[in-house]
Amino acid sequence: MRIVVVGDVMLDVDLSGEATRLSPDAPVPVVDISGVRRRAGGAGLVARMLAQDGWPVTLVTVLGDDDAGSQLRTHLAGVQLVAGTSGYPSPVKTRVRAGAHPVVRFDQGCERTPVPDVSPAMLRAVEKAGVVIVADYGRGLAANPQLRGLLGRLAADVPIVWDPHPSGPEPVPGVAVVTPNISEATKAVQAGQGTVPTSVEGVAQVLLERWRSRAVLVTRGEDGAVLLQEGEATSRAVPAPRVEVGDPCGAGDRLAASLAVHLLAGRDLPEAAALAVHDAADFLAAGGVAALPDTQGQDAATDNPGAAPVRGRRTTEPLLLARSVRESGGKVVATGGCFDLIHAGHIRSLAAARELGDCLIVCLNSDDSVRRLKGPQRPIIGQHDRAELLLAMECVDAVMVFDEDTPEAALDRLRPDIWVKGGDYKGARLPEADLVERWGGRCLTVPFHPARSTTGLADALAKVS
Repeated sequence: MRIVVVGDVMLDVDLSGEATRLSPDAPVPVVDISGVRRRAGGAGLVARMLAQDGWPVTLVTVLGDDDAGSQLRTHLAGVQLVAGTSGYPSPVKTRVRAGAHPVVRFDQGCERTPVPDVSPAMLRAVEKAGVVIVADYGRGLAANPQLRGLLGRLAADVPIVWDPHPSGPEPVPGVAVVTPNISEATKAVQAGQGTVPTSVEGVAQVLLERWRSRAVLVTRGEDGAVLLQEGEATSRAVPAPRVEVGDPCGAGDRLAASLAVHLLAGRDLPEAAALAVHDAADFLAAGGVAALPDTQGQDAATDNPGAAPVRGRRTTEPLLLARSVRESGGKVVATGGCFDLIHAGHIRSLAAARELGDCLIVCLNSDDSVRRLKGPQRPIIGQHDRAELLLAMECVDAVMVFDEDTPEAALDRLRPDIWVKGGDYKGARLPEADLVERWGGRCLTVPFHPARSTTGLADALAKVS
């Protein structure tokens, strides 16, 4: 179940302020610094994102024995850190911004260093992975022969997401997916043969053959991504939602982290890629790295294998949550519906369902599904907002959106111990009973609250308007 992030870590420092005048010494802006933020960057950013989302994550890296290395340990609170010694200063990247505009970046200790050694503890941590993210930032860890040998052996059994760097080594053969952006992909093709195909699909084909990975996902910013899998003649376009982007920093890290989560949950790569592209867009729309919580002052997890996630909560990813609860001996409860205009009857039924087990997962009809069931005027509230409202309830642990008219396909993937319907089904055999009983599950009803319905509420609102 553990996600292992392998790669290079650096200390990112953001100095922000306002520039209202030029320096008398030279025609350069004077930035009056009003804020200083420090955070773990590179592979550390990937691990920190996962920890803040509640995932059990281990970061395997090397750190310098210096002040920057000490700060990195502090900013990696909530991450199980298995770190060797680099023998060199920890890299520090300092960005100066005036308002929303970058002014300059200073790099310290970022020169190339020899390939670092790996310790037995680092290798043991990688061996325990349920999924691996290699976040290569060109500092040499991904080139270590022992580590590469281990990753090559694991690739047959464990999904490996490899986020490459132009200064780093090629991925080991057999990894699940390599995720270069279009610039990195083009440079990789140029370094290997010089002639770059005119299409993104052609670039992906060249890299898939050279790297011998199972897939290549070339990201293209606001244009989404292109996915090419081995054995497939054509690539798949993965669209991205349009968002206003101020600083794209961290989008690739968010995408790699999300890919690993969805692959660990058992999703196939095309679905995982589509979800990861949306996750990266949502991350940027929410403010990107600038919106991440500050970990300054929290206790460092350092090498404590029992370190708790920063937010101290379980994942809201439905398939992985169900798996985690079952493996710990708990009962998974699921219910379903459109939940368009949530009312008191919904809340009472959901609370009653949650009391039946150790987690409650809501199977939510997508917008297209609702339209087919309820008519072209529905839903009143879109699926993303409906899911967010449900997750805001203490009794709901996860939401699983499905596109079909009935929840059978979602249930077959989720396989809950208990499937719950409202009491209006009382006395009748539930439509999903045969399916749920196939894996030993049970179907139960909870009290139905008459005179409370979305349709009635919608009609009342229409009369008022």
